Amino acid sequence: MVTDSTDSLIDRLAEFDRVVEVGIGNRTDVAAGLAERGVEVVATDVHDRDVPAGVEFVVDDVTAPDQSVYADADAIYALNLPPELHRPVADVARRAGAAFLFTTLGGDPPAIPVDRETIPGDTLFVARDRRVR
Repeated sequence: MVTDSTDSLIDRLAEFDRVVEVGIGNRTDVAAGLAERGVEVVATDVHDRDVPAGVEFVVDDVTAPDQSVYADADAIYALNLPPELHRPVADVARRAGAAFLFTTLGGDPPAIPVDRETIPGDTLFVARDRRVR
């Protein structure tokens, strides 16, 4: 499902060479757009999911992660990430030395220190004290 923020998210995340999307679910438009732009994309979810061509998929749970999935990522991102997962994903990103960018569900505030970037139709949160380009 393409939203007002999809193109802006793709533009922002395309600044990275290799990204991991946490919790892809059935929303594959950002991952697909990044792959089309030449970004190496790995998508994760706790359930097996179909992903677009050019996107690698791995079943993983960020509350008990396989850190090797994230090891070479420049950035880890998540869309509509619930607050209880902000810190676990931030920890995974910190261990990987990757930037962590995310959106939240509606009015949920971020549960970790962030900088805010306004994009059309949404707010992108960038975890502080992480490698960011």
